[in-house]
Amino acid sequence: MKIICIGRNYSEHIKELANEKPEEPVVFLKPETALVTDNQFVKYPDFTSDLHHEIELVLRISKQGKNVGLANADEYYDAIGLGVDFTARDLQAKQKAKGLPWEIAKSFDQSAPVSAFIPKTELPDLTGISFRLSLNGSERQNGNSSDMMFPFDEIISWCSRFFTLQPGDLIFTGTPSGVG
Repeated sequence: MKIICIGRNYSEHIKELANEKPEEPVVFLKPETALVTDNQFVKYPDFTSDLHHEIELVLRISKQGKNVGLANADEYYDAIGLGVDFTARDLQAKQKAKGLPWEIAKSFDQSAPVSAFIPKTELPDLTGISFRLSLNGSERQNGNSSDMMFPFDEIISWCSRFFTLQPGDLIFTGTPSGVG
């Protein structure tokens, strides 16, 4: 089981972090130890003082696939959930400044809590899924799948060029603005 994550998939999030708009999906991985399910407690890591939340729609892969064509990419996931991509922003900034990989800022243990999954057949419009994150009753993030630069099927097709998709793999599809 692997967790594939897409970065910089929402224009407003790119602007808020002053990043460059990508021409193709930005991909990074998280290990299985990052996964948190069933509302388990998540401990604030002691190696960061600037932990950011990033709410995302998460696809659950249901079928093995390699070099999946865009035309049938929708056959490779069966459910959608919500996930939080926790980011140690202070560590990420240090690594980026040195031109180094930033997995320690994104892929640490418990950095990927996910909700229960909803079968995609129960969702009326996959191109218009609204989602949000509230913190202590205050809305912090509000997104819609229609705002993604790379929609679900493009993500599936792109990722399958590099990684064989396996049933149970998860794909975090990017976060809207409002991270913090």
